Amino acid sequence: QVRLVESGGGSVQPGGSLRLSCRTSGFRFGDYAMSWYRQISGKEREFVATIGSYGTINYDPSVRDRFTISRDNAKATAYLQMNSLKVEDTAVYYCKAYRPRDEYWGQGTEVTVSS
Repeated sequence: QVRLVESGGGSVQPGGSLRLSCRTSGFRFGDYAMSWYRQISGKEREFVATIGSYGTINYDPSVRDRFTISRDNAKATAYLQMNSLKVEDTAVYYCKAYRPRDEYWGQGTEVTVSS
């Protein structure tokens, strides 16, 4: 059974930091690119960052200098370190495991940035 479980969300003030985790099981983690997306209420889900199975990384320009994506293949876990958080980063954050033949999504973790 495939599982992706996000954690680490919460409430933080502007300028603060959070570290999201995406623990996975049920598939060959190392074969999949891992990505983070976010969805603001009433809007479409949007791309945040991705790390390929060989470590290639890409970010949305809005987070490039503030967020860091990483993965630990031994733990089958992906991470998103979020620094200098802004109010506009408030969203539900989802992780996705992807390879050309299939993809899996987690259930999301909520991040709220407010003063």
